[in-house]
Amino acid sequence: MPAELNGALLTRPFQLVADLVYPPGCVVCGVTTGRHSGLCPTCWSGLRFIERPYCEVLGVPFSHDLGSGILSAEAIANPPPFDRLRSAAFHDEPVRQLVHGLKYRDRTDLAPMMAGWMLRASDGMVERCDAILPVPLHRSRMFSRKFNQAAELARHLAQQSGKALLPATLLRIKRTRPQVGLGAKAREENVRGVFAIAKARDNDVFGKRLVLVDDVYTTGATVAAAARVLRKEGAADITVLTFARALSETI
Repeated sequence: MPAELNGALLTRPFQLVADLVYPPGCVVCGVTTGRHSGLCPTCWSGLRFIERPYCEVLGVPFSHDLGSGILSAEAIANPPPFDRLRSAAFHDEPVRQLVHGLKYRDRTDLAPMMAGWMLRASDGMVERCDAILPVPLHRSRMFSRKFNQAAELARHLAQQSGKALLPATLLRIKRTRPQVGLGAKAREENVRGVFAIAKARDNDVFGKRLVLVDDVYTTGATVAAAARVLRKEGAADITVLTFARALSETI
């Protein structure tokens, strides 16, 4: 008997007992489901994944197909410091609950599922990259929060894709106010000069195709500040990949 099958048979009784004590429930609303780390039909139908057609640079969805390689007006008028942005889903219910569960309720068990959706949304950029790195937290916030949600997503993306993970290459060297509640200009000022490349880690970046991971893209101030540092250190190509995108309308 194969070792994997034998192990599954041995653990099956314990899983049945665990399911009796902690019945599988929807990760968003808690209603009973057939398996753990799943969504009920109602919450699943509420997900809005971001699909083509969209701007090739900013990933902004278009209401109808305008042809390949089309850019949004924002991407043309204000080109970002990264090469492209891709996000898995719109930041509304129940995606917001998944983000908050991971970020504020220590639901790290959600990260593999979320990373899987991000891998699908990456448009092949994860498969073609040299390495994956998360947007870092300042050490003081890391101490209080215990983990970095962006790093959890990046870790599972690396595991699922087989790509290198660079968790300590990009540093946040200044503590900032939380971005929540700040306007676009205030967000830009808040993250100005807060990122740096760790000592003797410049070879992790120079000439490399990188995927920069965060949980939510709102105004883009944070990932733009991080991307500028990576570009200054010689990154050849930068894809920003987030789980959620705070965008309610298509163009």
